[in-house]
Amino acid sequence: MKHAMMIDSPQALMRSRYEAFVREDWKYIADTSVHQTIEELSSSPHLTWLKLDVLKAYENIVEFKAYYKYKDTLEVLHEKSTFIQVDNVWKYKDGELYPSGILSNEACPCGSGKKFKKCCK
Repeated sequence: MKHAMMIDSPQALMRSRYEAFVREDWKYIADTSVHQTIEELSSSPHLTWLKLDVLKAYENIVEFKAYYKYKDTLEVLHEKSTFIQVDNVWKYKDGELYPSGILSNEACPCGSGKKFKKCCK
């Protein structure tokens, strides 16, 4: 993973933070955030992250959907994240969550290649 100092855009930071969530690298996530702490992050429930879709990326905003499994249920986190530069380093500031679900005709986030309704629904 790139060091946070080498990240040149909010979208690149979003992708590296997603990879860190997959690995549960709470230090990296806290280091690349304005407000999140290792203690807060490490106390969150264990999720199995499956897939990241960046929907829009412009200026300091990245809208994405991140698919995950929690207690044998597939879920999606849909967020519009805001990033800021602190001492010329991009950091996650905050996000606006959107209610979202996995659509029946979407490709299943498990990676099977089947539609969600025919796979993990």
